[in-house]
Amino acid sequence: MARTTHQSDHEPLYAQVAAQLLGELRDGTIPPGERLPGERELAARFGVSRETVRQALNMLRRDGQVSTDRRGSHATLSATGAEHVPSLDFPVGAHTGEPDGCRRTTVTWETPSPEHAEALGLSPLRATLVHRYESAAADGSGLRSAVTSFSAVAVTEVEELARYRDRANGHSSAQLSRAYDWMRKAGLTLHHRDAITRLPQSVRVTRRVHDQYDRPLEITDLTVDARQDALVYEFTLPAAT
Repeated sequence: MARTTHQSDHEPLYAQVAAQLLGELRDGTIPPGERLPGERELAARFGVSRETVRQALNMLRRDGQVSTDRRGSHATLSATGAEHVPSLDFPVGAHTGEPDGCRRTTVTWETPSPEHAEALGLSPLRATLVHRYESAAADGSGLRSAVTSFSAVAVTEVEELARYRDRANGHSSAQLSRAYDWMRKAGLTLHHRDAITRLPQSVRVTRRVHDQYDRPLEITDLTVDARQDALVYEFTLPAAT
């Protein structure tokens, strides 16, 4: 969805674009370190020329809000001012503060597994956003792998998730750590149900998330290289106000 900018007698158009991008950096819509969309995509989003986008990025670059390398422009602003719920790691069981070499995340637009499709109320063969996560210690121990599928409701109503559809190619890193925050800010109350079951050599955690209307939002299957007794617990977080 294209955003609109309003010409001001006192503020150049490129400065208006820069201000809107800065807002996304500050509220965590664009997480620190994530690659920004290309100039062509930003120009279409804001309804301006690529030259205007280029000037806006130069303005943010001079202020230290973004950096540019051979891979493109990246957000550098700290997200400490954005709301964050530490107890809600995404995906469930994700480690925080891991070295990059020990963690891999990707996102694709594909047909989910039959179990996920049924849990999300998706018709057979209907594609959706699928996120994959894998982490391990430096020596290869403590392997964790997770697959998360999002429902049509989540992708439609949460703007930040919808943006991933066009770039969900399974190759680029997916910065969805704030997915639960995004859902809450979209007005959705999150009800989590985590079922933890013991397998022969590991533990499997299945998280199902619904909103206040009992609509499924996402389902995650996490496999952990560990042994634990079975446990089920539930909790609800209200929508952000």
